[in-house]
Amino acid sequence: MSFFPYLCGVITAMKVIEHLASAKNPLVSVEIIPPRRGGNIGRIHQAIESILPFNPPFIDVTSHSAEVIYDERADGTYRRIVKRKSPGTFGLCAAIKYKYNVDPVPHILCNGFTREETEDALIELNYLGVENLLLIRGDTKYSKPLREGRSTNQYAHDLVSQVSNMNKGIYLDDLMDVSATDFCIGVAAYPEKHIEAPNLKFDLEILHKKQEAGAHYACTQMFFDNKAYFDFVKRARDMDITIPIIPGLKILTKKAQLHSLPAIFFTNFPEELTDQLMWAENDRAVLDIGIQWAVKQSVELLERGVPSLHYYIMQDTTPFVRFMKEFSKYL
Repeated sequence: MSFFPYLCGVITAMKVIEHLASAKNPLVSVEIIPPRRGGNIGRIHQAIESILPFNPPFIDVTSHSAEVIYDERADGTYRRIVKRKSPGTFGLCAAIKYKYNVDPVPHILCNGFTREETEDALIELNYLGVENLLLIRGDTKYSKPLREGRSTNQYAHDLVSQVSNMNKGIYLDDLMDVSATDFCIGVAAYPEKHIEAPNLKFDLEILHKKQEAGAHYACTQMFFDNKAYFDFVKRARDMDITIPIIPGLKILTKKAQLHSLPAIFFTNFPEELTDQLMWAENDRAVLDIGIQWAVKQSVELLERGVPSLHYYIMQDTTPFVRFMKEFSKYL
């Protein structure tokens, strides 16, 4: 077998906004996560192959910055190590693009990376033929020390500006004979507001700044109450935010998520959903509830004219496959 089997086929590539503009039917995209350091990539390939029958136009691949880990030594003392738990985002994106002919969307972070490292990463992605990015600030407890001559993007709109500049042929250094990149820029949006935002209006102003900096579309944090999304989009349009806002959804699989998801992502659960989860006998029953709730949410979103739905599935695609078998009849 050729080491580059994709050379035998025709690789197509489209930007996310092109997918949205040309779609004749509602789009269903997903987000996955690379394996932890030392993990088996075969599991991720199996996960991707399981969702290909549903024709995802693009697949988001999360990224993580470095974090501090304390490793216990044999003598009982600890050593401080700085490492990334889940490297491999770019390699996985290359596999998605060239093995499966699906457009990958790598996540690019502010936190944990200098602007110089970001520029290098964007050049690598440009050489790979990856045209789509999702730019986020990222959360980390590790603050990377900056060496002299290095700089950082403090906020997501700063990162958007850097990528927009590269799309205009403007790099960090004043270079001669440069080529402009052509990235489609996605950003995050928060229907129930970001945890650090004092109010939703302030958060929407930040989204507007991202649009002004060059963002082409936004994808929301997960939500379980469609009213929050509809209200958010209306307020965004009233503030002249015109970029597409793709709703992000998650299929509940465990009862513990009733508490863990609000703690981590600060999302709210509707009372009806909470009551159902509280009475669930086990996680198998929770999965049934989660699938039915996701179907209900998705159908209502389609009925209100949403052209694209995005699902956070991470590595286990079994719940998503079950969901799609029920939901696909509405597409």
